[in-house]
Amino acid sequence: MVLKEELIGSRDDFIEKNKNFIYSITSNICKRNLQWENDDELSIALIAFDNACKTYIESKGNFFSYAKVLIKNALIDYFRKTSNNPYLIFNSDDKELEFIDSKNSLTSYEIQQENLRRNEEIMAFSKELNEYKLSFEVLVESSPSHRDTKDKLLNLAFVCSKESFIVDYIYSNKMLPIKQICLLTGENRKLIEKWRRYILTLILIFSNEEYIYLRSYLNIKVGDINE
Repeated sequence: MVLKEELIGSRDDFIEKNKNFIYSITSNICKRNLQWENDDELSIALIAFDNACKTYIESKGNFFSYAKVLIKNALIDYFRKTSNNPYLIFNSDDKELEFIDSKNSLTSYEIQQENLRRNEEIMAFSKELNEYKLSFEVLVESSPSHRDTKDKLLNLAFVCSKESFIVDYIYSNKMLPIKQICLLTGENRKLIEKWRRYILTLILIFSNEEYIYLRSYLNIKVGDINE
C-alpha cells in the first residue's frame, strides 16, 4: 500500500522506480512503442504521475489506480489540443490494468476499502442523477448498443465537458444545451436529442474530477476511427 509519506519523502526516487508503470499506461493509450527521449506523450504522463504524487490522499483509494486516471486524462487532454485530434474509443482490452494488478497487487484491506469508496462514489453519482430526473435504470434503457455510436457519443461528450459554457449551463438548468452543442460539434440535432440522457451522463462524469472510479470504469483509449 502506498502511503502519502512515501510520495512526499522521495518523490523523484518513487517516480524513477515506477517509470515502467508510466510507460505501460502511456504506450497502451497511444497504441505504439514510445521513447523517453523523443515522445511528448511520456513527458505528459510523467507530469501527470508527479501530480498524482502531489495530490494523492489515501481516501482516494489505491494510488496506482488514481495515478492511471490522472495520466489518461492528461494524455487525452493533450491529444485533444493537438492538430491530429485522435478518435477516442471504449477499450475492451485494458492491458495496463493487468500491469497494475500484477505489479501492485491489492491487499484484502485495500480491496475492501476500494469497494467501499466505489460504492460511495456510485451513491453520490446516483444522487446527482436524481437532480436531473435520471437513474441508472433509465440510463440502461437510454444507452446505445452499437459500438460506433457509443464511441461517437463518447467523443462528443468529452469535447463538451471541456467547454465551461456548456458545463455551466447543464449545472444551472439541469439539461443539455442542445443548440450550443450542435454549433460546437457540428452534429445533427436529432442525434443529440435521441441520446441526450447518455450524453448528459458522460459529461457529468468527465466534468467532475471527484469521480475517479467512474472515469476509470469508462476505460477510454485512443483508437482508430475505422477500428
